[in-house]
Amino acid sequence: MPMDWTPPPRGGGQNPDINNVLKEVKQKFPDFKKARGLFLIILIVAALGLGSTAYFTVGPEETGLVLRLGRYNRQVGPGLHFKLPMGLEQAITVKTGRVFKEEFGFRGTSPGVRSRFSSRGYAEESLMLSGDLNVLEVKWIVQYKVRDPRKWLFEIKDGVAAIRDLSEAVMRSIVGNSYSDEVITLSRVEIAIQAQKKLQKLLDTYQTGVQVVTVKLQDVNPPAPVQPAFNEVNEARQQKERMINEAQEAYNRAIPQAKGEGQRVVTEAEGFATERVNRATGEAKRFDKVLQAYLLAKDVTKRRLYLEAMQEMIHNAGRVFVLDGDVKGLLPLLDLGKGKAAQREVTK
Repeated sequence: MPMDWTPPPRGGGQNPDINNVLKEVKQKFPDFKKARGLFLIILIVAALGLGSTAYFTVGPEETGLVLRLGRYNRQVGPGLHFKLPMGLEQAITVKTGRVFKEEFGFRGTSPGVRSRFSSRGYAEESLMLSGDLNVLEVKWIVQYKVRDPRKWLFEIKDGVAAIRDLSEAVMRSIVGNSYSDEVITLSRVEIAIQAQKKLQKLLDTYQTGVQVVTVKLQDVNPPAPVQPAFNEVNEARQQKERMINEAQEAYNRAIPQAKGEGQRVVTEAEGFATERVNRATGEAKRFDKVLQAYLLAKDVTKRRLYLEAMQEMIHNAGRVFVLDGDVKGLLPLLDLGKGKAAQREVTK
């Protein structure tokens, strides 16, 4: 209902018509005070609602992403932050400081000091064909963390599913190009490292924003129906390796010994040949010296040679008998050299 109202004069003072207007309003709207209180309550609630949507908190292991009208605007770290209220800006937190784990071929049922695992119903993940056409049950885990939360939220639809699919594809590819012995025992660490590198490369290619922390093979065994036969094959291979090692040990022990013995015989023969040659050379030189001395003084050399020969002969003889051809009987001889001869025999 229109009402006539004139402003107060510039000179100040109260307009006499105001009181009349207020009286008329109170008469026509008796609940005016109650409506004003309700309006104030609505204003307070609206202010509180706007204030509660104007800030958000990011945890210590989280990274916050702010969307303005549904579009990425900025990225914030841990702490208290402000944003536009009334749904103009929306905050999403991503746990970037936590390491997540995906299990393949089994699931953990009760983690703790003694964790329990269940492998029933996960044969489709674990059964693989190796390079030598053996079926293996491969169980492994992948630990990862979100490195780029923007890519994790907006560049890929389901990051966990992508990680699982890519991990399974990488592991099947590596196991399919390896022998069963390598996967079971010989090259488990190398296979895990290779799987981590290939998985990280694929995740970077798909712009997932994920960093692979580790890939670890938990358990690798043949399927239960063929495990006894597989164990027999392994025992036969181990026995074969043992026999080869024993033969190699005997070879390593006998061959060096024979080579050393042959080298010793050759060395002794060479030494003997050198000795004989040196002795023959010395004898020849001594004979030349004697010949030269004989040519210079034949009589003296003959006498010296005769005396040396007789001295050597008498020295080696036990008893000496001097005989005269003209005498019929033996010449009596004092036994002066008997004691020396006996002493010489005793010393020999």
